[in-house]
Parts: sequence; structure tokens; C-alpha cells
Amino acid sequence: MALYEHVILVRQDVTAQQVEAINEQFKGVIEANGGKVTKVEYWGVKTLAFRIKKNRKAHFTLLNVDAPHTAVAEVERLEAISEDVIRSLTIRVEALEEGPSAMLQKRDRDDDRGDRGPGGRPGGSRFGGGGGSGRAPRPPRREEGDAEEESF
Repeated sequence: MALYEHVILVRQDVTAQQVEAINEQFKGVIEANGGKVTKVEYWGVKTLAFRIKKNRKAHFTLLNVDAPHTAVAEVERLEAISEDVIRSLTIRVEALEEGPSAMLQKRDRDDDRGDRGPGGRPGGSRFGGGGGSGRAPRPPRREEGDAEEESF
């Protein structure tokens, strides 16, 4: 059997319990067609880079699947019919990841940065923190009446 990583995007106005039910439904379809789901990771509600079917956010879920192509094709067909699923992506991989995916590792890393501000920098300001930009200060402006010093 082939190995797949399958990401599902579900509309934002669906509850987390409904997302869980949708995941279980697709997991059941894969198992009924002779495959198995080795890992289900719920990544939470994330902002989309652009609108998809009038949605700005979506619930993201990753399924690691070990199944024949027919099982994955059936899941993709059912997702196309579903009004709650706005997008999905299936990628065939050589080996499935053990442990948390990169998205969950990123979330853990972001949680460890509690002392950092919204821009990810110490000091809390997105634009450099406590006052300087790290550059040397500008020289004072010359006024029209100031004489220019010449040096040879």
C-alpha cells in the first residue's frame, strides 16, 4: 500500500466537534476500503493566505494514511461533495513522520517564546522595541544660513 499525507481544510464556522466527526467519517472510509490512518493531527483554526469559497479562516487537519489509491480517491470524492470541506491536499510520501508534524512543533516553539512581543522581538514592539532601529543617529540638518566648512 502507498503512504500519503492528507490535509483537510474545513470551514471556520463549523465547531471543533463537527471537525472531529468529519475526520472520523473520512477515517472510516479509508478503513472500509482496506487502508489505515496512522495519525490524525488537528492544527486548529488558521488564517488563509487568500479567500477560499468566501472563507478567510479554516480548521486544518493532517491525516497520515497507509492505504491503496482507491481509498484515497473515495475520500477525495466525498470531500468534493461535502459543503464543510473547502480544500484538501493529498501528497504521496516515501515514509510517514513519526511524532508531531512541523506545524505542531512550530506551535510549541511559539508557545516557548512567551517573553517576546507581537513582532517576535524582545521588547514587545514589532518595529524594534524600545526606541532605536539599531542604526547610528542622523547628523543634524543644515540650515540655509549655515556656512559650509571646507577642508583640504
